[in-house]
Amino acid sequence: MVDQKWVDRAAIAADLERARVALHELVDDASAGDLARFSEGTRWTNEQLLFHMVFGYMVVVRLLVLVRVFSRLPDSASRLFARALDAATPVFDEINYRGSCLAARVFDRRRMGRKCDRVIATLQRHLAGESEAGLNRGMHFPTRWDPFFAEYMTLEQIYRYPGRHFDFHRDQLTLD
Repeated sequence: MVDQKWVDRAAIAADLERARVALHELVDDASAGDLARFSEGTRWTNEQLLFHMVFGYMVVVRLLVLVRVFSRLPDSASRLFARALDAATPVFDEINYRGSCLAARVFDRRRMGRKCDRVIATLQRHLAGESEAGLNRGMHFPTRWDPFFAEYMTLEQIYRYPGRHFDFHRDQLTLD
């Protein structure tokens, strides 16, 4: 467990906004050829990877619910849940890959920015309404699913997670 501490909401909110603006710039400045080109170090095209970057924010909306629930249960509940998810990593990896491929067809360059705007606005509203105690609650996570998942993460860390995920994948884009 983590000792309760003060959370810099303004920094989290600014990072959410930074990524929102950056996503729009990346999509707006990319040509059709840029988006169709494969990214570096992934099996995705740039357009699919850009959607995956937005998807990181979409996942956080759901993770907020999980952390709120599991943080009220015995610690062993989230530990067992995380172990079960870690065991399912190969299945998760395939679903994660194929899901972003398919979803990028719907949330393509014309719709991706609007989806990003909506999900980040949702995260901003949730962040503004969180209590300090709530932001310090946490649960165990499957560390094999993502390099930015720690064994135990607080709600504050979950709000910070998608920016790290976004920046990591931004470096894999091969946009001109």
